[in-house]
Amino acid sequence: QVQPVESGGGYVQSGGSLRLSCAASGISSVASMGWYRQAPGKEREMVARYNNLGSINYADSVAGRFTISRDNAKTTTYLQMDNLKPEDTAVYYCNVYQWSTGQFIWGQGTQVTVSS
Repeated sequence: QVQPVESGGGYVQSGGSLRLSCAASGISSVASMGWYRQAPGKEREMVARYNNLGSINYADSVAGRFTISRDNAKTTTYLQMDNLKPEDTAVYYCNVYQWSTGQFIWGQGTQVTVSS
């Protein structure tokens, strides 16, 4: 199965910024895309995503600091993360909803580490 490909993770100090990218050009019938994260010992949680109508949802913990966007073809999505905090440290995953199969397809994830 073709997976979306994430990039842009890394190590940053508190207050810094990172930009994540997710490329899903190899996946057909993309209905929506979004970002999730999973910190050690915690469940995976939604960070930001587009729904099928193009509206955006943000987790309360990142609203006002993170911005999701996408290209015109809607096959690449970005997550601009500003004013990062140590609690943002996690593996960030791209998620694609494929309408033709009804499946949610996950990327491999990219590590984001924020030092205090």
